[in-house]
Amino acid sequence: MAAPGLFDPLALRGLQLAHRGWVAPMCQYSVDPAAGAGVPNDWHLMHLGQFAAGGAALILTEATAVNAEGRISPGDTGLWTDAQAEAWSRIARFVHEHGAVGTKIGVQLAHAGRKASTYPPFAAERGSVGPEAGGWQAVAPTPEPFAGYAAPAALDEAGILAVIQDFRTAAERAVQAGFDTMEIHAAHGYLLHQFLSPLVNTRQDGWGGTAANRSRLLLEVVAAVRSVIPDAMPLLLRVSATDWMPGGLEPADLAEVARKARDAGVDLVDVSSGGAVAGARIPLSPGYQVPLAAEIRRESGVPVGAVGLISRPVHAQRIIAEGSADAVLIARAALRDPHWWLRAGVELGVKVPWPPQYERAAVAEDF
Repeated sequence: MAAPGLFDPLALRGLQLAHRGWVAPMCQYSVDPAAGAGVPNDWHLMHLGQFAAGGAALILTEATAVNAEGRISPGDTGLWTDAQAEAWSRIARFVHEHGAVGTKIGVQLAHAGRKASTYPPFAAERGSVGPEAGGWQAVAPTPEPFAGYAAPAALDEAGILAVIQDFRTAAERAVQAGFDTMEIHAAHGYLLHQFLSPLVNTRQDGWGGTAANRSRLLLEVVAAVRSVIPDAMPLLLRVSATDWMPGGLEPADLAEVARKARDAGVDLVDVSSGGAVAGARIPLSPGYQVPLAAEIRRESGVPVGAVGLISRPVHAQRIIAEGSADAVLIARAALRDPHWWLRAGVELGVKVPWPPQYERAAVAEDF
Protein backbone atom coordinates (compact mmCIF):
# COMPACT_ATOMS: atom_id res chain seq x y z
CA MET A 1 0.00 0.00 0.00
CA ALA A 2 1.12 3.53 -0.76
CA ALA A 3 2.20 5.68 2.18
CA PRO A 4 -0.49 8.10 3.36
CA GLY A 5 -0.30 11.78 2.52
CA LEU A 6 -1.26 14.95 4.33
CA PHE A 7 -4.84 14.83 3.06
CA ASP A 8 -5.50 11.17 3.72
CA PRO A 9 -7.96 10.46 6.56
CA LEU A 10 -6.90 9.30 10.01
CA ALA A 11 -8.93 7.39 12.57
CA LEU A 12 -8.09 7.54 16.29
CA ARG A 13 -10.35 5.23 18.28
CA GLY A 14 -13.87 6.27 17.20
CA LEU A 15 -12.87 9.70 15.89
CA GLN A 16 -12.68 10.00 12.11
CA LEU A 17 -10.50 12.90 10.97
CA ALA A 18 -10.79 14.13 7.40
CA HIS A 19 -7.02 14.51 7.04
CA ARG A 20 -3.76 14.87 8.93
CA GLY A 21 -3.35 18.65 8.96
CA TRP A 22 -4.24 20.06 12.37
CA VAL A 23 -4.06 23.32 14.33
CA ALA A 24 -1.51 23.34 17.14
CA PRO A 25 -2.47 24.85 20.51
CA MET A 26 -1.62 28.56 20.58
CA CYS A 27 -2.15 30.67 23.71
CA GLN A 28 -4.08 33.89 23.16
CA TYR A 29 -3.93 35.41 26.67
CA SER A 30 -7.19 37.14 25.81
CA VAL A 31 -9.66 36.35 28.59
CA ASP A 32 -11.07 39.44 30.26
CA PRO A 33 -10.81 38.55 33.99
CA ALA A 34 -13.45 41.16 34.76
CA ALA A 35 -15.94 39.13 32.71
CA GLY A 36 -15.04 35.90 34.51
CA ALA A 37 -11.73 34.21 35.15
CA GLY A 38 -10.84 31.61 32.54
CA VAL A 39 -13.96 32.13 30.41
CA PRO A 40 -13.27 32.18 26.65
CA ASN A 41 -14.97 34.93 24.68
CA ASP A 42 -15.64 36.18 21.15
CA TRP A 43 -11.91 36.46 20.41
CA HIS A 44 -11.53 32.73 21.00
CA LEU A 45 -14.62 32.00 18.90
CA MET A 46 -13.20 34.02 16.01
CA HIS A 47 -9.64 32.74 16.43
CA LEU A 48 -10.60 29.05 16.42
CA GLY A 49 -13.56 29.38 14.07
CA GLN A 50 -11.43 30.80 11.27
CA PHE A 51 -9.38 27.60 11.15
CA ALA A 52 -12.57 25.55 10.82
CA ALA A 53 -13.57 27.59 7.77
CA GLY A 54 -9.97 27.28 6.59
CA GLY A 55 -10.08 23.51 6.21
CA ALA A 56 -8.27 22.20 9.29
CA ALA A 57 -9.26 18.64 10.21
CA LEU A 58 -8.64 19.07 13.95
CA ILE A 59 -8.28 22.21 16.03
CA LEU A 60 -6.64 22.09 19.43
CA THR A 61 -7.40 24.94 21.81
CA GLU A 62 -4.80 26.90 23.70
CA ALA A 63 -3.48 25.59 27.02
CA THR A 64 -6.61 25.55 29.17
CA ALA A 65 -6.02 25.44 32.89
CA VAL A 66 -7.55 22.72 35.03
CA ASN A 67 -7.60 25.03 38.06
CA ALA A 68 -7.18 28.74 38.74
CA GLU A 69 -3.59 28.50 39.93
CA GLY A 70 -2.63 26.53 36.81
CA ARG A 71 -3.10 29.45 34.42
CA ILE A 72 -0.02 30.81 32.68
CA SER A 73 -1.45 34.33 32.91
CA PRO A 74 -4.61 36.02 34.21
CA GLY A 75 -5.74 36.08 30.56
CA ASP A 76 -5.68 32.30 30.13
CA THR A 77 -8.71 30.12 29.53
CA GLY A 78 -9.79 27.48 32.01
CA LEU A 79 -12.08 24.52 32.45
CA TRP A 80 -12.69 24.34 36.18
CA THR A 81 -16.16 25.96 36.26
CA ASP A 82 -19.49 25.34 34.57
CA ALA A 83 -19.43 28.87 33.13
CA GLN A 84 -16.17 28.09 31.35
CA ALA A 85 -17.57 24.81 30.04
CA GLU A 86 -20.65 26.56 28.66
CA ALA A 87 -18.51 29.16 26.88
CA TRP A 88 -16.37 26.40 25.38
CA SER A 89 -19.54 24.57 24.32
CA ARG A 90 -20.51 27.57 22.18
CA ILE A 91 -17.13 27.47 20.45
CA ALA A 92 -17.27 23.71 19.89
CA ARG A 93 -20.72 24.02 18.31
CA PHE A 94 -19.48 26.82 16.05
CA VAL A 95 -16.53 24.74 14.83
CA HIS A 96 -18.78 21.75 14.17
CA GLU A 97 -21.29 23.86 12.28
CA HIS A 98 -18.81 25.71 10.08
CA GLY A 99 -15.92 23.31 9.59
CA ALA A 100 -15.26 22.97 5.87
CA VAL A 101 -14.11 19.34 6.18
CA GLY A 102 -16.18 18.22 9.15
CA THR A 103 -13.66 19.84 11.45
CA LYS A 104 -13.22 18.41 14.96
CA ILE A 105 -12.05 20.27 18.04
CA GLY A 106 -10.07 19.21 21.10
CA VAL A 107 -9.13 21.02 24.29
CA GLN A 108 -5.60 21.07 25.66
CA LEU A 109 -5.75 20.52 29.42
CA ALA A 110 -2.87 22.17 31.22
CA HIS A 111 -1.30 23.33 34.46
CA ALA A 112 1.51 25.88 34.25
CA GLY A 113 3.20 24.96 37.54
CA ARG A 114 6.07 27.33 38.31
CA LYS A 115 5.41 29.20 35.05
CA ALA A 116 1.99 30.34 36.27
CA SER A 117 0.88 33.87 37.16
CA THR A 118 3.04 35.59 34.53
CA TYR A 119 2.50 38.45 32.14
CA PRO A 120 1.57 37.58 28.53
CA PRO A 121 4.31 38.08 25.91
CA PHE A 122 2.70 41.19 24.45
CA ALA A 123 2.45 43.00 27.82
CA ALA A 124 4.82 45.83 28.68
CA GLU A 125 5.73 44.07 31.93
CA ARG A 126 7.76 40.87 32.21
CA GLY A 127 8.02 38.11 34.79
CA SER A 128 5.52 37.15 37.45
CA VAL A 129 2.28 38.98 38.10
CA GLY A 130 2.13 40.08 41.74
CA PRO A 131 -0.98 39.77 43.92
CA GLU A 132 -1.59 43.51 43.63
CA ALA A 133 -2.09 43.02 39.87
CA GLY A 134 -4.25 39.91 40.13
CA GLY A 135 -1.49 37.33 40.41
CA TRP A 136 -1.27 34.31 42.69
CA GLN A 137 1.14 31.84 44.26
CA ALA A 138 2.49 29.36 41.70
CA VAL A 139 3.18 25.74 42.63
CA ALA A 140 5.80 23.27 41.40
CA PRO A 141 7.69 20.10 42.33
CA THR A 142 10.16 22.17 44.37
CA PRO A 143 10.45 25.81 45.49
CA GLU A 144 13.05 26.55 42.80
CA PRO A 145 11.80 29.27 40.41
CA PHE A 146 12.06 29.42 36.65
CA ALA A 147 14.62 32.10 35.80
CA GLY A 148 13.11 35.57 36.17
CA TYR A 149 9.93 34.38 37.86
CA ALA A 150 8.78 34.39 41.48
CA ALA A 151 9.55 31.33 43.59
CA PRO A 152 6.76 28.73 43.60
CA ALA A 153 5.50 26.72 46.55
CA ALA A 154 6.42 23.04 46.52
CA LEU A 155 3.42 20.75 46.16
CA ASP A 156 2.86 18.32 48.99
CA GLU A 157 1.17 14.94 48.60
CA ALA A 158 -2.31 16.39 49.07
CA GLY A 159 -1.58 19.11 46.51
CA ILE A 160 -0.38 16.58 43.94
CA LEU A 161 -3.46 14.42 44.41
CA ALA A 162 -5.64 17.52 44.04
CA VAL A 163 -3.99 18.30 40.68
CA ILE A 164 -4.80 14.80 39.45
CA GLN A 165 -8.41 15.28 40.51
CA ASP A 166 -8.54 18.67 38.78
CA PHE A 167 -7.43 17.10 35.48
CA ARG A 168 -10.10 14.42 35.93
CA THR A 169 -12.85 16.99 36.60
CA ALA A 170 -11.74 19.21 33.72
CA ALA A 171 -11.90 16.20 31.40
CA GLU A 172 -15.47 15.53 32.51
CA ARG A 173 -16.39 19.13 31.73
CA ALA A 174 -14.65 18.88 28.35
CA VAL A 175 -16.86 15.93 27.41
CA GLN A 176 -19.96 17.84 28.53
CA ALA A 177 -18.85 20.86 26.49
CA GLY A 178 -18.85 18.82 23.30
CA PHE A 179 -15.15 18.47 22.56
CA ASP A 180 -14.23 15.59 20.26
CA THR A 181 -10.90 14.87 21.91
CA MET A 182 -8.49 16.32 24.44
CA GLU A 183 -4.76 16.70 24.85
CA ILE A 184 -2.83 16.59 28.12
CA HIS A 185 -0.07 19.22 28.13
CA ALA A 186 3.18 17.76 29.47
CA ALA A 187 5.60 19.97 27.54
CA HIS A 188 7.22 23.42 27.47
CA GLY A 189 8.24 23.53 31.09
CA TYR A 190 4.74 23.42 32.55
CA LEU A 191 3.80 21.36 35.59
CA LEU A 192 3.74 17.82 34.17
CA HIS A 193 6.98 18.49 32.28
CA GLN A 194 8.47 19.95 35.46
CA PHE A 195 7.83 16.65 37.22
CA LEU A 196 9.25 14.69 34.26
CA SER A 197 12.50 16.62 33.86
CA PRO A 198 15.48 15.80 36.09
CA LEU A 199 16.59 19.41 35.58
CA VAL A 200 13.56 20.59 37.57
CA ASN A 201 12.29 17.70 39.65
CA THR A 202 14.87 17.08 42.37
CA ARG A 203 12.37 15.59 44.83
CA GLN A 204 13.44 12.46 46.70
CA ASP A 205 10.02 11.08 47.51
CA GLY A 206 7.65 8.91 45.47
CA TRP A 207 7.14 11.73 42.95
CA GLY A 208 10.81 12.32 42.08
CA GLY A 209 14.27 10.85 41.86
CA THR A 210 13.99 7.89 39.50
CA ALA A 211 12.59 8.15 35.99
CA ALA A 212 9.63 6.03 37.08
CA ASN A 213 8.85 8.37 39.96
CA ARG A 214 9.26 11.47 37.81
CA SER A 215 6.76 10.12 35.26
CA ARG A 216 4.30 9.04 37.94
CA LEU A 217 2.26 12.26 38.02
CA LEU A 218 1.88 12.33 34.24
CA LEU A 219 0.80 8.70 34.06
CA GLU A 220 -1.66 9.10 36.93
CA VAL A 221 -3.14 12.14 35.17
CA VAL A 222 -3.47 10.12 31.96
CA ALA A 223 -5.19 7.30 33.81
CA ALA A 224 -7.52 9.71 35.61
CA VAL A 225 -8.54 11.46 32.40
CA ARG A 226 -8.95 8.21 30.49
CA SER A 227 -11.24 6.90 33.23
CA VAL A 228 -13.86 9.63 32.72
CA ILE A 229 -13.94 10.10 28.95
CA PRO A 230 -15.78 7.86 26.46
CA ASP A 231 -13.88 4.82 25.28
CA ALA A 232 -14.38 5.97 21.68
CA MET A 233 -12.76 9.35 22.38
CA PRO A 234 -9.02 9.51 21.62
CA LEU A 235 -6.63 11.02 24.14
CA LEU A 236 -3.58 13.00 22.99
CA LEU A 237 -0.45 13.89 24.92
CA ARG A 238 1.95 16.75 24.21
CA VAL A 239 5.54 16.22 25.34
CA SER A 240 8.89 17.96 25.07
CA ALA A 241 11.11 15.29 23.52
CA THR A 242 14.29 16.96 24.72
CA ASP A 243 15.23 19.67 27.21
CA TRP A 244 18.10 20.75 24.90
CA MET A 245 20.35 20.81 27.97
CA PRO A 246 22.96 18.40 29.39
CA GLY A 247 21.41 16.18 32.02
CA GLY A 248 17.91 16.81 30.77
CA LEU A 249 15.34 14.69 29.02
CA GLU A 250 16.25 13.05 25.71
CA PRO A 251 14.06 11.39 23.03
CA ALA A 252 14.81 7.91 24.40
CA ASP A 253 13.34 8.99 27.75
CA LEU A 254 10.18 10.25 26.08
CA ALA A 255 9.85 7.12 23.95
CA GLU A 256 9.64 5.15 27.18
CA VAL A 257 7.09 7.63 28.57
CA ALA A 258 5.10 7.31 25.32
CA ARG A 259 4.96 3.53 25.65
CA LYS A 260 3.70 3.76 29.23
CA ALA A 261 1.25 6.52 28.29
CA ARG A 262 -0.12 4.34 25.48
CA ASP A 263 -0.70 1.53 27.98
CA ALA A 264 -2.53 4.04 30.20
CA GLY A 265 -4.81 5.17 27.36
CA VAL A 266 -3.01 7.74 25.15
CA ASP A 267 -3.62 7.37 21.41
CA LEU A 268 -1.20 9.91 19.89
CA VAL A 269 1.80 11.84 21.19
CA ASP A 270 2.20 15.44 20.01
CA VAL A 271 5.97 15.97 19.96
CA SER A 272 7.46 19.37 20.78
CA SER A 273 10.60 20.27 22.76
CA GLY A 274 12.25 22.53 25.32
CA GLY A 275 10.89 24.89 27.95
CA ALA A 276 11.95 23.24 31.19
CA VAL A 277 14.77 25.66 31.98
CA ALA A 278 16.01 28.96 30.65
CA GLY A 279 19.15 29.21 28.55
CA ALA A 280 18.67 26.18 26.33
CA ARG A 281 20.15 26.61 22.85
CA ILE A 282 17.50 25.36 20.44
CA PRO A 283 18.58 24.84 16.80
CA LEU A 284 15.59 26.51 15.15
CA SER A 285 15.02 25.70 11.50
CA PRO A 286 12.03 24.51 9.42
CA GLY A 287 10.80 21.22 10.87
CA TYR A 288 13.56 21.12 13.50
CA GLN A 289 11.43 18.91 15.78
CA VAL A 290 10.41 16.41 13.10
CA PRO A 291 13.39 14.08 13.78
CA LEU A 292 12.35 14.00 17.44
CA ALA A 293 8.83 12.95 16.48
CA ALA A 294 10.18 10.34 14.08
CA GLU A 295 12.42 8.84 16.77
CA ILE A 296 9.64 8.61 19.33
CA ARG A 297 7.34 7.07 16.72
CA ARG A 298 9.98 4.53 15.72
CA GLU A 299 11.07 3.60 19.24
CA SER A 300 7.67 3.57 20.94
CA GLY A 301 5.33 2.40 18.20
CA VAL A 302 2.89 5.15 19.24
CA PRO A 303 1.35 7.46 16.59
CA VAL A 304 2.83 10.96 16.74
CA GLY A 305 2.19 14.49 15.60
CA ALA A 306 4.98 16.76 14.36
CA VAL A 307 5.04 20.49 15.02
CA GLY A 308 7.47 23.40 14.80
CA LEU A 309 8.23 25.83 11.95
CA ILE A 310 6.36 23.75 9.39
CA SER A 311 4.89 26.25 6.95
CA ARG A 312 5.11 24.84 3.41
CA PRO A 313 2.46 22.33 2.29
CA VAL A 314 5.04 20.27 0.37
CA HIS A 315 7.07 19.96 3.59
CA ALA A 316 4.04 18.82 5.57
CA GLN A 317 3.21 16.31 2.84
CA ARG A 318 6.75 14.90 2.92
CA ILE A 319 6.68 14.49 6.72
CA ILE A 320 3.62 12.26 6.47
CA ALA A 321 4.70 10.41 3.33
CA GLU A 322 8.13 9.50 4.70
CA GLY A 323 6.60 8.13 7.90
CA SER A 324 8.10 10.69 10.28
CA ALA A 325 4.70 11.48 11.78
CA ASP A 326 1.03 10.58 11.54
CA ALA A 327 -0.20 14.19 11.66
CA VAL A 328 1.28 17.65 11.19
CA LEU A 329 0.27 20.51 13.48
CA ILE A 330 0.42 24.02 12.04
CA ALA A 331 0.88 27.00 14.34
CA ARG A 332 2.40 30.32 13.25
CA ALA A 333 1.77 29.59 9.58
CA ALA A 334 -1.92 29.31 10.48
CA LEU A 335 -1.86 32.70 12.19
CA ARG A 336 -0.48 34.17 8.96
CA ASP A 337 -2.96 32.26 6.81
CA PRO A 338 -6.03 30.85 8.60
CA HIS A 339 -6.99 29.08 5.35
CA TRP A 340 -3.65 27.28 5.14
CA TRP A 341 -5.29 23.87 4.53
CA LEU A 342 -7.44 25.10 1.63
CA ARG A 343 -4.38 26.59 -0.03
CA ALA A 344 -2.34 23.47 0.72
CA GLY A 345 -4.89 21.32 -1.08
CA VAL A 346 -4.63 23.48 -4.19
CA GLU A 347 -0.83 23.51 -4.07
CA LEU A 348 -0.65 19.72 -3.65
CA GLY A 349 -3.32 19.03 -6.25
CA VAL A 350 -5.73 17.50 -3.76
CA LYS A 351 -9.42 18.35 -3.83
CA VAL A 352 -10.32 19.68 -0.40
CA PRO A 353 -13.89 20.81 0.36
CA TRP A 354 -14.17 24.60 0.52
CA PRO A 355 -16.93 26.57 2.24
CA PRO A 356 -19.40 27.33 -0.55
CA GLN A 357 -19.03 31.03 0.18
CA TYR A 358 -15.33 30.77 -0.76
CA GLU A 359 -15.44 28.34 -3.68
CA ARG A 360 -14.91 31.09 -6.26
CA ALA A 361 -11.36 31.44 -4.84
CA ALA A 362 -10.43 27.78 -5.32
CA VAL A 363 -8.64 28.39 -8.61
CA ALA A 364 -5.15 26.93 -8.91
CA GLU A 365 -3.97 29.67 -11.26
CA ASP A 366 -4.44 32.22 -8.50
CA PHE A 367 -1.93 30.51 -6.19
